[in-house]
Amino acid sequence: MQENFTINPVTPVLDFGHLEALRAIPTSLLSDNLKRLEGVLGLHRINPSRKLVGTAVTVKLRSGDNLLTYKALNMMSRGHVMVVDAGGVTNNAIVGELLLLYAQQRGCAGFVIDGAIRDSAAFIEADFPCYARAVNHRGPYKTGPGSINVPVSIGGQVIQPGDVIVGDEDGIVSFPARDVERLLAAAERSKQHEQAIRDEIMTGKVEQSWMEKMFAAAGIN
Repeated sequence: MQENFTINPVTPVLDFGHLEALRAIPTSLLSDNLKRLEGVLGLHRINPSRKLVGTAVTVKLRSGDNLLTYKALNMMSRGHVMVVDAGGVTNNAIVGELLLLYAQQRGCAGFVIDGAIRDSAAFIEADFPCYARAVNHRGPYKTGPGSINVPVSIGGQVIQPGDVIVGDEDGIVSFPARDVERLLAAAERSKQHEQAIRDEIMTGKVEQSWMEKMFAAAGIN
C-alpha cells in the first residue's frame, strides 16, 4: 500500500511579520503586481469574512477521496494552509465539520479545495477561511492514492509546496515566498496610486489626469 502514497516534508511557515502585512493588502493589488495572470479561478469563499493568509501544504487526491487530508493536517504547523487538488470533481465532499475542528486544533489557517465541501454551516459559523468549488452532502472515500507536498493545479493556477496563499472576498492569489518583499512594496505603491486617483475623482472634474494618460496611450483624442 505504501507505494500508493507520496508524503514529502512540509515547508516552514512564512514569518509572522510578513503574514500580518499581507492581511492588510487586498488580493486585487497583489494580482495587479503578479501581471494579472496568477491566481485561482472558479472557487467560492464559504466563510463570511475572515481573510486567508498562510503557507501552502499541498495535497493531490484521487477525486472523491480524502485520506491524505488527515495526514497533511497532522503534519502542519500554525499558519499552514491546506491546498487540495481534488481534480475539480464535486461528486463527493473532501472536507467537512470534523476536519474543520481538527484543522482549528492544528492551527491551520484555512482550506483551498478544488472540489466540494460539506457542513457549510459549520464553516460559516466558525468563519474559518475556506474556498471550494461546490457544496455537496455526499461524503468522501478514504482509500487513496494521493500525494502530500507536490505541485498541484488549483483552478488553473499551479501551486508549489511552500507558496504563499492570500484569499479575500475577491478570490485567491499565490506566489513563491521569495517574492513577498517585492510584492508588499509593489502593492503599497499601487495602493498610494489608487488613493491619488480616488482623491482626483472626488474633485468632481470631468477631465481626469489619470484617464487622459490612458486615452493618450491608446491614441484617443
